[in-house]
Amino acid sequence: MKRTFYLIALIVFLPVFSFAQEDKTQLEKERQDIQNEIKQINGELSSVKGKTKQIVGQYNLIDRKIKLQNKYINTISKEIRLIDDDIYLSNVEIFRLSKLLDTLKAQYSRSVIYAYKNRSNYDYLNFIFSANTFNDAIKRIKYLKSYRAYREQQVNTIRETQSLIAKKKDDQISKKRQKDDALKNQTVQAKELEGQKKEKDVVLKELKSQQKDLEKQLAAKKKKDRELQTAITSIINREIALAKKKAADEAAKNTTKPVTTNPTTPNNNNATTSTKPVVRESVVFNTEADLKLNAGFENNRMKLPWPVDQGYVCVHFGSYQIGDTKLKGDNPGITICTSQPGGNVKSVFDGEVVSVFNIGDSKSVMIRHGKYFTVYSNLASVNVSKGAEVRTNQLIGKVGENEEEGQGGKLEFLLMQENKKLNPESWLRK
Repeated sequence: MKRTFYLIALIVFLPVFSFAQEDKTQLEKERQDIQNEIKQINGELSSVKGKTKQIVGQYNLIDRKIKLQNKYINTISKEIRLIDDDIYLSNVEIFRLSKLLDTLKAQYSRSVIYAYKNRSNYDYLNFIFSANTFNDAIKRIKYLKSYRAYREQQVNTIRETQSLIAKKKDDQISKKRQKDDALKNQTVQAKELEGQKKEKDVVLKELKSQQKDLEKQLAAKKKKDRELQTAITSIINREIALAKKKAADEAAKNTTKPVTTNPTTPNNNNATTSTKPVVRESVVFNTEADLKLNAGFENNRMKLPWPVDQGYVCVHFGSYQIGDTKLKGDNPGITICTSQPGGNVKSVFDGEVVSVFNIGDSKSVMIRHGKYFTVYSNLASVNVSKGAEVRTNQLIGKVGENEEEGQGGKLEFLLMQENKKLNPESWLRK
């Protein structure tokens, strides 16, 4: 009965404990990642703080830090809920063990009373020698030994259960302390969040005072974005046309010849001779090398390395608004700002350079990875040429100046699936 009870408890509670442990490990990792990103943002913020021409970058960094801070506070709330669950389960286990302990004590008490009433050695000897056969006497001796071992086991089980209850109570005290520490940390982080919001309000006020200058910067960026998008579309359409031509040429080579009747084979009047060519369905970028690159690129989603060593996203993908101003835009990729121009720009995956072109005074490189294309624009210099095969993390150029803001460096990074724009942040390593 006792074994069955333990087994049922193990089946019920073990999955809960396992999931709770996984959740705690995941929360710890998530919290550590957030802290590392906030630390990185603080470093980047200190490099642009006070630079009036980089006020948009400051605002975006503070805004990102506030979002991370909220996320950090949420992880603490999740941790508190897990601790509460642990305390509840611990209470359930203590209650169960206490009931079990009462049962064990009652059983042991009955056995002790019985042994006391039958404590005479004569009774034990009489029980053994009253056996009808020698084998029966041996069995009775074994029974008495087993009964003595059972009583010893009862004592050991009671002690183990008492020890387990004491350990559970100590664990509860430890969990309550962890909860108190988590609540204190949550209060500290909430105060930190309030400070960040005030800092954001100050930067927003400064940002509004520079609205006219920012309008000029935004207009210049929109113009370059349009020029860049036009150039990208033209290059991709050219690559698609080349791929289709290669596929058509390959299909023409593999066209099946008309079937002729073998003179040694009897003619089947019901058989028909096929004269239609067998043409493979044309799919863009379907060569063996392309399919391999497609699969490799897709398998590395959220794992692709950043194209720069140090930098932050100062303008995110898609439509955006600068603060609560009327300044709005639509970014075809992400704009990565760096503290200084001249930093290394690297390929995020294996591929082929399909174009090196200019947008205004800056240079751009487009790399094809099967049906995927990455674009690195606003480069000060380029280290590759058209047709070159590149590898992941290979140097392809240097970051150009942030001409709109007049300070620091800037890289425009775009990701395309043929002519479809993708959000690069969903593919880059966090």
